[in-house]
Amino acid sequence: MVHPEGPDLPYRWAVGAIACNREGLVLIGERLGTPGAWQFPQGGIDEGEAPLAAAYREFQEEVGVALTECWGEYPDWLRYEFPPAVLASTAIGKKYRGQQQRWFLLGWPDGTAAACRLDAHDEPEFARVEFVPFAEAVNRVVAFKRPIYENLQRFFAPVIATARYM
Repeated sequence: MVHPEGPDLPYRWAVGAIACNREGLVLIGERLGTPGAWQFPQGGIDEGEAPLAAAYREFQEEVGVALTECWGEYPDWLRYEFPPAVLASTAIGKKYRGQQQRWFLLGWPDGTAAACRLDAHDEPEFARVEFVPFAEAVNRVVAFKRPIYENLQRFFAPVIATARYM
């Protein structure tokens, strides 16, 4: 896809954070202002910031909970391009052609959606959050991110299967 602002726009360096509880469920959020658009917490990496530190920070900013247990890291950077509607209608779509992300599985054994504080940050991301089976998270995510979520599910399924009994 050629970006309307030019083919040379970069990918945004970013991270994603998948929080998993003892039952093997993962936390997803419905984007504020976009009903039906679900995703894992994610966001950009600040200059000089390590990817894992960015994942912890983004998770805390978006759901108001500080996690410190990393149960796994996807071994590669995963990339997607923004669809035309995002390119045309958002500030991020005018600066970047898409995102290149590093993904982490964060442990939250006693995690509950009720413990999340979605208004903890100046710019709330989610209208609501839920813990769901990973397959349901894959089915709920917007279509252009689905291949990444399918890769994440395949990779992290064995980790989640063992972690759920912690």
